[in-house]
Amino acid sequence: MAAASLRTINKFGRMVYDKPASKLTALVQSFRSLGRTYGTDRLGFAARLSLPVLMRCGSFWGFAFLGGGFGFGLYHTVKLTLQFHLAEEEEKAPDLGKDLRLTLYQYKTCPFCSKVRVFLDYHGIPYEIVEVNPVMRQEIKWSTYRKVPILMVDGTVQLNDSSVIISALMTYLISKEKTIPQILACYPEMKAKNESGKEVTEFCNKYWVMVNDAESGRLYQEKDSRKEEIQWRKWADDWLVHLISPNVYRTPHEALASFDYIVREGKFGRFEGFFAKYVGAAAMWIISKRLRDRYNLQKDVRQDLYKAVNDWVAAIGRKRKFMGGDSPNLADLAVFGVLRVMEGLQAFNDMMENTKVKNWYRRMENHKQ
Repeated sequence: MAAASLRTINKFGRMVYDKPASKLTALVQSFRSLGRTYGTDRLGFAARLSLPVLMRCGSFWGFAFLGGGFGFGLYHTVKLTLQFHLAEEEEKAPDLGKDLRLTLYQYKTCPFCSKVRVFLDYHGIPYEIVEVNPVMRQEIKWSTYRKVPILMVDGTVQLNDSSVIISALMTYLISKEKTIPQILACYPEMKAKNESGKEVTEFCNKYWVMVNDAESGRLYQEKDSRKEEIQWRKWADDWLVHLISPNVYRTPHEALASFDYIVREGKFGRFEGFFAKYVGAAAMWIISKRLRDRYNLQKDVRQDLYKAVNDWVAAIGRKRKFMGGDSPNLADLAVFGVLRVMEGLQAFNDMMENTKVKNWYRRMENHKQ
């Protein structure tokens, strides 16, 4: 929603503005989970360290008796052994995703930026946000790539394009032996010219998670699930995202409400905010008509939005909670990220009221990794 509108008001603004793998057993994982605060781990110590498990760990029995009592000795032997191994694991293998220092340069109302935030939040990966001024874009003046989102890793490695960012980070979470620069080499930049003759930057393989056969089998357990995920991630970028602007700027009233939200959530100076709200809203209401023609949308663009989200729900089907099954996959996260930027606007309310997307959307809001 924000990307097209901000490029438009940018021209106005410049005219008036002065310029190794763990070997711990299931026993270790059970003990480690005792300290979690989530509601899923409610079994007590005795229930987790059941007798059949302990009987397979013969060395613990000898230490336990030497400790001066079966129960007391067993408890402390297990505790000290696990503390040693866990300390060793933390030193050798940091918690993946949390060992990275990530900084996301974004416009808050941009659907592509929203996709990245949804992915990071879902996987519990911490990150810092730098909100970019959409007129002057001083926050990314150091970058030759002038779009958002941009994700900086440890202050040195730059990831561009929302789908590349998501695919690369997902690869990193799964393929523990690969570094981010190694993974990034799988998504080379490619310069091309669009239909208007303008040079654009595209990225090869950007919808692919780069994993080996064994990892792929664990990640994509159902037949054709990988192909389906790629298909619908691409659909979100190539079609769904282009329905946002024509719908949120459909009428002068909706355009003004949309820019009120953009100004409120974005990084604008006082004059820029006033200018963007009124001039930008008028400009985008006019441009939304051109977008409608460019993408061959119906005169009532709501109908195209309704059809798109109903197609998405139909693709999930009645037997699955998400396209990923019991848990969201990357296609679920991408579609949710795009639709979420309309929250609070009339287009979003109409979509929820007139389509079948509500149940899936609410499940996405409530689902935790």
